[in-house]
Amino acid sequence: MPDVGEGLTEAEILKWYVQPGDTVADGQVVCEVETAKAAVELPIPFDGTVHELRFPEGTTVDVGQVIISVNVGGEVAEPVAEPVAVPAAAPVPAAEEEAPAGRTPVLVGYGVAASSTKRRARKAADAPAAQAVAAPVAAPVAPAPAAPVTVVPEQLNGHGHGPAAARPLAKPPVRKLAKDLGVDLATVTPTGPDGIVTREDVHRAAAPAAEAQVVEQPVAEPVVAEPTVAASANVAVERSAVAAPPAADGARETRIPIKGVRKATAAAMVGSAFTAPHVTEFVTFDITRTMKLVEELKSDKDMAGLRINPLLLIAKAVLVAIKRNPEVNAAWDEAAQEIVLKHYVNLGIAAATPRGLIVPNIKDAHAQTLPELSRSLGELVATAREGKTTPAAMQGGTITLTNVGVFGVDTGTPILNPGESAILAIGAIKFQPWVHKGKVKPRQVTTLALSFDHRLIDGELGSKFLADIAAILEQPKRLITWS
Repeated sequence: MPDVGEGLTEAEILKWYVQPGDTVADGQVVCEVETAKAAVELPIPFDGTVHELRFPEGTTVDVGQVIISVNVGGEVAEPVAEPVAVPAAAPVPAAEEEAPAGRTPVLVGYGVAASSTKRRARKAADAPAAQAVAAPVAAPVAPAPAAPVTVVPEQLNGHGHGPAAARPLAKPPVRKLAKDLGVDLATVTPTGPDGIVTREDVHRAAAPAAEAQVVEQPVAEPVVAEPTVAASANVAVERSAVAAPPAADGARETRIPIKGVRKATAAAMVGSAFTAPHVTEFVTFDITRTMKLVEELKSDKDMAGLRINPLLLIAKAVLVAIKRNPEVNAAWDEAAQEIVLKHYVNLGIAAATPRGLIVPNIKDAHAQTLPELSRSLGELVATAREGKTTPAAMQGGTITLTNVGVFGVDTGTPILNPGESAILAIGAIKFQPWVHKGKVKPRQVTTLALSFDHRLIDGELGSKFLADIAAILEQPKRLITWS
């Protein structure tokens, strides 16, 4: 299992695209995994035949564990008792042998070259199966700007930094567990293969007298600081069918493991709720003119083929209101004790997927025309529905929209996406009796709810911002006059 970035320490295998006996080529996608951030497709860095799949679908695997082995020779390899894993960040014992010259499979994007790179020596029992090479699948990475750098494994510790001799060998989740329990890894006696400290070793060192009672749980890095996931109270732009697990006959309870996107969402929302002081304000108004404009745009030849809906014009109204109230587009830097005013808008759109709620964002939405914004929204929704949203697409958001109205909900009090200043909940648009030009008439009415970080946005600024959004949607010609 490769390190897919963002400090993540584990991933769940969602789907295998190959089976033992299948032929694979360097760069071919062999499986899909889900981290706390997104689903990622992993390519194989070898040419050969799949020898073994080490874990079934649905298994959560630590970074650095071998998940697949490939026979890179021409003959079928015998099963190997303990194949050699070659994760990029894993330490390697001193016993080694020179890698053979010629084509060397490497992580996709880093290129290949003959070098003095060394690999771990095989155990004697593994000699008959020398052709079976077990290796972690490489995650897609950006192309290296220069030639590959030769790194001697003995010079790396468990995270790929510093002298290996100065640090015990342990995987990132085990290091995190030791830190949480206050255990110095240097004092722990390792029992894992090749002298690696295991979770059991850490628990044993932390509580020798109660070792049998310790229940181990995988520990994931918190993601509170990164704006990568939607609030648990937020509802999506597009609803995906999420099948509930079938209940056993007569069962009164069903337990669902908390992992992946849902686990990250929970951690992020707890952090957001207890870090940023939330304030929520509401406005109910007549949106009839905007709904008429939506219908007119659908028949406009300049918008032909584009997705036109109320969300598009609401998003545009928010962008215009931000231009009139630029102080709302900010972030709180606790470490530097600074307010960071942002002169760009990465507009987040909360979206429900089969794996949970996510918030991809439209980069530089403030600079897009209405047709461009429509295309961006369409692509964002389609990508999220297919489960192909990348971690990069969920980073760097500034303000988020969440459309609870698609479920017939009038409004809500959404929780801020971590690191952002505000989130706007869009309620259902319904015909209601409304006073229009001095008479009570049926008009299309909706309610918007704006939650904001009171450290960044005071009541006056938040009220002006929300009132401007409503004013634009009441009189959509303001999209032109206020731009």
